[in-house]
Amino acid sequence: MSHCNVPALIEAQVEMGSANEVEQKTLFKLEEDAKQAKEASLMEQGSLSPTFPQHTTKSPKNTVLKSIRIVILSNKLNILLPFGPLAILVHYMIDSKGWVFLLSLIGITPLAERLGYATEQLAFYTGPTVGGLLNATFGNVTELIISIFALKNGMIRVVQLTLLGSILSNMLLVLGCAFFCGGLVFHQKDQVFDKGLAVVNSGLLLMAVMGILFPAVLHYTHSEVHAGSSELALSRFSSCIMLIAYAAYLFFQLKSQSSSYSPLEEETNQNEEASDEDEDPEISKWESIIWLSVLTAWVSLLSGYLVDAIEGASVSWNIPIAFISVILLPIVGNAAEHAGAIMFAMKDKLDLSLGVAIGSSIQISMFAVPFCVVIGWMMGEQMDLNFQLFETAMLFITVIVVAFFIQVGKVTFKSGNGSIESRTDGSLYVHMQEGTSNYFKGLMLILCYLIVAASFFVHEDPQQGQLVHLKMGTARVLFS
Repeated sequence: MSHCNVPALIEAQVEMGSANEVEQKTLFKLEEDAKQAKEASLMEQGSLSPTFPQHTTKSPKNTVLKSIRIVILSNKLNILLPFGPLAILVHYMIDSKGWVFLLSLIGITPLAERLGYATEQLAFYTGPTVGGLLNATFGNVTELIISIFALKNGMIRVVQLTLLGSILSNMLLVLGCAFFCGGLVFHQKDQVFDKGLAVVNSGLLLMAVMGILFPAVLHYTHSEVHAGSSELALSRFSSCIMLIAYAAYLFFQLKSQSSSYSPLEEETNQNEEASDEDEDPEISKWESIIWLSVLTAWVSLLSGYLVDAIEGASVSWNIPIAFISVILLPIVGNAAEHAGAIMFAMKDKLDLSLGVAIGSSIQISMFAVPFCVVIGWMMGEQMDLNFQLFETAMLFITVIVVAFFIQVGKVTFKSGNGSIESRTDGSLYVHMQEGTSNYFKGLMLILCYLIVAASFFVHEDPQQGQLVHLKMGTARVLFS
């Protein structure tokens, strides 16, 4: 009799197991639904926006005096603003090129930082897509304005060296200072960042190096089909391709892979919520637009005096124009990036520091450089991507060094974005590859930048007597 009940018992146990399995699946589904609902809610609130969170707060209504106090008087760096008008006075009173260059350089520094601030404020009202375009346009507007004025005066080598110096400064000096300062603050641990995003950025930098390298190789191997024209044609074609690649990169970053650029961890969300007050806009949308226009006009005015005084400053200080263009000018243009990257690193937000330093290098190499080639094409100037052998080799080695420092990291298992891996106990883990940084890595990058600076201080540009010239009535050679 008991043997007859065995199948029934087995059937009952199977049904109970099935019921438990169904219950577990139901609980798992409910948990996943709750997680997705939470993420959707956060996305609607804008807390998952990669760089420019959208806020539902009302636009502040400031008076003119309050707006001036917020933009001009709230930053200690703005104490350098009077140096700009002083440079103009010196230009017309004593016409000392060295002093005009120095005062203009100092006067542009706070303007570059305030341009970044006004762009950030306007991005609160535009959303991530338009915000990304604004960042690409105004993030390096100082270098672009200086380059356009130099192109207008026919100073092609100054344009090339200034843009090259901006790339080197961002990758070595800005990123190195961020790693160093963040490592000193958090010296008891290694700071971590998303290695996957850093690898994508490194690949884009290598593409930029390829676009700049090939015209130089074509020139020095004397393998042009049409001597003197093939190199220029290749540069213009490559510039158009690089601009298309940068536009695709923006779309990829802001649309297709927005979730990969979003902090989904609960701890990060708590930090975002805790700092909501700091992320509220301080000025209205129209105030941001007006300040962007005023600051851009003022930078343009000072850039004219700055470019005009480069020759005299090089002669009076006995400093090569290559050193001025590669080292001094980019430090001023990168003032906002430098301060922002260090600030984020000291708050243990290393992904943001990398986004500022490496992102700015990508903007210069993939947007500003080809953009200047296209603008020079429209102006009738033969601006090309042949940065000469010494400069191209310096850029190539720098990108390799920075990519190596970024690649070195560690593997962890935690919740977040990554590839799911099954363990022997049946549980699921997410495989995360994290990059690490410390003060030693930062120090190494800073020392590398000092080597670059010393190299350009003793480097004599073979093209400076041919390509660097001013168009002031009649063209004349700066250096012979």
